Amino acid sequence: MRDYLVVGIVMVFALVALRRPWIGVMLWTWLSIMSPHRYTYGFAYDAPLAAVAAGSTLVGLLLTTDRRSPFKGTPVALFALFTLWITVSWGLGISPSVDYPQWDKVMKINLMIFVALALLHSKNHVMLLVWIAGGSLALLGAKGGLFTVMNGGNYRVWGPAGSYIEDNNEFALALVITIPLMRFLQMQLTTAKARHMMTVAMLLLAASVLGSHSRGGLLAISAMVLLLWWRGKSRGMGGVLIAVAAFALVSFMPGEWSDRMSTISEYEEDGSAQGRLHAWHVAWEVAKHYFFGAGMSYQYQLLFDLYGETSKNVIAAHSIYFQVLGNHGFIGLFIYLAMWITTYRQAGWLRVN
Repeated sequence: MRDYLVVGIVMVFALVALRRPWIGVMLWTWLSIMSPHRYTYGFAYDAPLAAVAAGSTLVGLLLTTDRRSPFKGTPVALFALFTLWITVSWGLGISPSVDYPQWDKVMKINLMIFVALALLHSKNHVMLLVWIAGGSLALLGAKGGLFTVMNGGNYRVWGPAGSYIEDNNEFALALVITIPLMRFLQMQLTTAKARHMMTVAMLLLAASVLGSHSRGGLLAISAMVLLLWWRGKSRGMGGVLIAVAAFALVSFMPGEWSDRMSTISEYEEDGSAQGRLHAWHVAWEVAKHYFFGAGMSYQYQLLFDLYGETSKNVIAAHSIYFQVLGNHGFIGLFIYLAMWITTYRQAGWLRVN
């Protein structure tokens, strides 16, 4: 039944997207973020539903006159430059054939981002996109939060199987990013009941982050909450509420969780933390010796054999900055940082204007 329901929804909106392609962008976003087909048990589980949404959206883009140039502003220009740079980096990398699936995945996502920029040009479009993106993750996070509360935090929370956020660390990070979006949406609500429901949802997302048992998630949510408090209108009352909520969430987590989180301050003795530092060192060395970087991944045994000092084990960086550095070199990292710095500055300008 779930299979027919999900496929039916996709087919209906895919047909609508031929006339109104901006709806196809919403459909593709929902499928890509929430991965509803991963909660089915039959033919829909592995069906290329996101490809169907993308295909109908691209056809609709060609047919509609309600489209604009996606190249608006410095951040988009830098994003286009970064897309070009990583393509060159991939082509000149260690093993383009091995890295092709990752390059293909990234290019498909980037293409749809450009499509979205061409089709979404009104406030209503943007608000709906935030509701779909934030709401999709909020539903997953609320489910994980309830699971954490009901089980006393004794079991880890994971993302949808086979999705980009299946891993507990990636899922935790996605939820941390979602909480400010939920706060933004809460500020648009007009009724007290709706705002209170949104508060409960944000607390469940926070519980889900803790339930992931991700140390990176704990650091990320701590930084996010600190920034929300600093940007809040009432820091005194806001600080009290945040402190109470944090104490309530942490207090029911088991001793195993507390022991794991406490190793953050003992990174010299923690094998996982030392492994990340090892991976960062290799990324730096790869960028020094390969102008274009290693390609779509620098996690190759030959590179870790060459540049690993404390270990030769291949390990993920768990840092987007060092991953970009190792993959695409210093120039790639510079473009990536410039893209986000200009985005932050433009967002700040919008905030005050």
